[in-house]
Amino acid sequence: MSPFVLLALLAAAPPVADAPVPPEVRKIWDKAPHNAFTDLIRWRDRWYCCFREGAGHAAGAGTIRVLTSDDGDTWTSAAVIAQDGADLRDPHLSITPDGRLMLNGGAAVPPTRNPVTDHFSFVSFSSDGTNWTPPRKVVASWQWLWRVTWHGGMAYGVAYAWDPKDKAKGYSAALYKSRDGLTYEKVSDLDRPGGTEAALAFDGDALLCLLRRDGTPNTAQLGTSRPPYTAWTWKDVGTSFGGPAMLKLPDGRWLAAGRMSRESKPQTVVARLDLGAGMLTPLVTLPSGGDNSYAGMVWHDGKLWMSYYSSHEGKGSVYRVKWTP
Repeated sequence: MSPFVLLALLAAAPPVADAPVPPEVRKIWDKAPHNAFTDLIRWRDRWYCCFREGAGHAAGAGTIRVLTSDDGDTWTSAAVIAQDGADLRDPHLSITPDGRLMLNGGAAVPPTRNPVTDHFSFVSFSSDGTNWTPPRKVVASWQWLWRVTWHGGMAYGVAYAWDPKDKAKGYSAALYKSRDGLTYEKVSDLDRPGGTEAALAFDGDALLCLLRRDGTPNTAQLGTSRPPYTAWTWKDVGTSFGGPAMLKLPDGRWLAAGRMSRESKPQTVVARLDLGAGMLTPLVTLPSGGDNSYAGMVWHDGKLWMSYYSSHEGKGSVYRVKWTP
C-alpha cells in the first residue's frame, strides 16, 4: 500500500474516542465505628454531606453528622443532630423555597430495638448549616419518608409503611406532599408490592420515581406520573437497586446510583437510566463491598459529585466521588 493511500485511509477513519476517565474517589470520614447512609448537597457555594454515625448498621443510638467543605477535598464537621432515646438514620438534604437547608430522616425508638416501640420520620432545618432545629416528627408512626424533592414550592416524598403487628403484610409506599416540610398529605398510593426507598425527580412537570422493592419480586421499578400525580405508569428495571438516587445531566442524560449485585457481591454503581426502556446500564462500579451504597448526587462545574459509604476497607466509611461521565 502506498503512503498516499495509507494517509487517505487514516484521514477518512473516524476519530478514536477517548478512554473513559476513572472517577476520583476519596475517603472523607471514618471516625465512628460505623459511618453510613449518606447524602450530598451544594448550598451557598459550599458542600454539605450528611450521614449516620453509630455502632453498627442498626445498632444503638445513631446520630446524624453534617460535614462541610469549600472545595470538596477538605471536610470539617459542621453539626451533629441527635435525639435522646432514638436512633436517627438515613438523612437526606434539600433546600426549601425560602433558602434554608432541610434534613429529613428516620428514627427508631428505643435505640436498642428490644423491641421497637415506634418508628417514625423526622425533619430538621438550618439557616447556616451549623445550627439545626430539634428533630420533629412528621407523617404517622411506622412510615418512613425517604428523600424529599422540592418543586413549585411544594415538597414531594415517598413514605413507605409497615404494620409492626403484621409483618407478613409487607411494605406499602405512597407519595406525599407538603408546603412547609412539616405537614404532609397523601397524594397517591404507589401500587408496587414491597416498595420502600424511593428517589424522586422532575422532568418538566413529569414526576419520576425510582423505587426499591423488598421481598419477592425485588426488582426496582421506574414510575412516571403527571399532575396531579394521582396516577402512575411503571416499568420493571429488571434488577434490584438499593438506596436509589437519580440525576438528570445538562445534556439530557439520566444517571442513577445505588447498590447492585456485581461479580456476585453487593457494590455501589453509577448507571445510565433509560427512561424509555426502563433500564439501568452500569457505567462504573465504585470501590465498595459488604455494607454499602446510599449515595448523594450533585452536578457541579461539569462533573458528577457523589457521596456514598462502604465497608470494603474494614468498616463503614464515607467517600466522595468526582467524575466526568
